[in-house]
Amino acid sequence: MKRTLYLLTVLLCYSVFPMSAQTVKELNLWPHGAPNKNGDPRDTAKVWVYIPEKNVATGRAIVICPGGGYTHLALDKEGKEWGKFFQNIGITAVVLKYRMPHGNPEVPIADAEEAVRLVRRNTASWHVNQKNVGIMGSSAGGHLASYVANTADRNAKPDFQILFYPVISMMNGFSHQGSHDNFLGKGNQKRLEKKYSTDQIVTRNTPKAWIVLSDDDQTVPPANGVNYYTELYRHDVPASLHVYPDGGHGWGSSIGFKYHIELIMELKAWLNSF
Repeated sequence: MKRTLYLLTVLLCYSVFPMSAQTVKELNLWPHGAPNKNGDPRDTAKVWVYIPEKNVATGRAIVICPGGGYTHLALDKEGKEWGKFFQNIGITAVVLKYRMPHGNPEVPIADAEEAVRLVRRNTASWHVNQKNVGIMGSSAGGHLASYVANTADRNAKPDFQILFYPVISMMNGFSHQGSHDNFLGKGNQKRLEKKYSTDQIVTRNTPKAWIVLSDDDQTVPPANGVNYYTELYRHDVPASLHVYPDGGHGWGSSIGFKYHIELIMELKAWLNSF
């Protein structure tokens, strides 16, 4: 009986994250130098591009921003593993190693916007439709993704957003304090807190969203994602919110997450809805 359950689990895992040997490119995001600095010359931005086979490509692409409290990046479970997943369902995935802000918010923002532009400059060779480029982020990466979704211009603006247990607010009492301090710097930042709280900047032009989180998240208050969904709803922006009863924070692509299968099925269903 145990062996049968084990085999079923393995089969389910392979069906969620199928195995393949497809193209992955590693690129320097700013080959001629970044437009701004964070004080650490060793901290450079790069991307890993997961390109599906042309015969299965859907024309869709997504830039993935891992989380890490704006102090490091969970590149595997919130980045590269998702890159493989999207690649295997025909979506070009660009996993972004963005630079840490060290109190200069424009540093990671510039990296995320440039990653979206990079996709649109390579639509032909990467099998992408110019008008089907999204952005995804987890935790602090969700804050970065949602900010770019709301504020970027022209070629840097994504067409949809996917947010995992996102930091949304920079306001005291709602924000994740570490993300707040690393992003804005410590001290009195009232004006900047409002400017960079993405639930405060939603408009009717904000792209559609899929948001997922756990009710028992003790790291980033669930109100972040819920308030963002409420503002999307209030501005008539199509959005889907999924709150799982438990799981905490930071589960990413882990098949050990109790609701992993449901998560994958619901995400696929949403992606297939447009």
